[in-house]
Amino acid sequence: MNYKSGFIAIVGRPNAGKSTLLNALMKEKIAIMTDTPNTTRNNIAGILTTSKAQFVFVDTPGIHKPQQQLGRVLNKNAYTAMEDCDVIAWIIDVTQKFGPGDEFILKRIKTLHKPVLLLVNKIDKLSKEKILQALMNWQQKYDFDEIIPISAKEKDNLDEVLDTIQGYLPEGEALYPDDMKTDHDENFRICEIIREKILNKTNEEVPHSIAVVLEKKQFKDEKWFIDALIIVDRDSQKGILIGKQGSMIKEIRIASQRELKKMLGYPIDLELYVRVEKNWRNKEQKIREFGLDELNEGAM
Repeated sequence: MNYKSGFIAIVGRPNAGKSTLLNALMKEKIAIMTDTPNTTRNNIAGILTTSKAQFVFVDTPGIHKPQQQLGRVLNKNAYTAMEDCDVIAWIIDVTQKFGPGDEFILKRIKTLHKPVLLLVNKIDKLSKEKILQALMNWQQKYDFDEIIPISAKEKDNLDEVLDTIQGYLPEGEALYPDDMKTDHDENFRICEIIREKILNKTNEEVPHSIAVVLEKKQFKDEKWFIDALIIVDRDSQKGILIGKQGSMIKEIRIASQRELKKMLGYPIDLELYVRVEKNWRNKEQKIREFGLDELNEGAM
């Protein structure tokens, strides 16, 4: 059998389980995960290389009705992945009813004429009867190439997902070196880990307003010295992030240092700074500057 390789866009509504699926398929953490919708902002590739195929999974931002320019950019990132891929893996949360967001994705899919796998996620949360009913309902929405019930969290049925996708990939050489796991560099992953800790520790009014920018990264005396800037768009959010007598920022720093030490293999000295950039999510230049508009990064 000839070798296969190709791009698989993992798409879906916010919080459907896209990043959980990517990490489970890769058997390591490639994308950050939180309970906050729209945690993923960039298209993040996880590259899985086997003896028979190379799968380039592209985790995309959740497709949603945008309120700001940033939301429009995130949707555009997801649409581009769908247009450029060989296979679309549409992941849905089986506990949620078919809604306007799904209709939105379906319309897009119908224009692309590509193999579409429907991954019915979170089957660990429902009875068999309810899952069967959901599968029947979804079958009536579109003529999917495959429908596979899964639990990304419990890693149920993921071998079947890989085998099925492999069948739809085009024949061809590997697209990336065998040992490459992601298309994003270390600096990007450092910023994402810090952002994940912020999302996990702060309340509702902060998450979507933050961006993290790496200011300094230096290795000295067997230690990494890292400075990162956290951008928020309101003064009140700066107060929340810093916390009473600096307690919140300290918690974020300690949690970030712990994971960064695992990733980089050395002790970490992390300094975090917070800056207010009013209404940055509606400013195209700022969105590009903070690395969130991947399609226009050179247009500054």
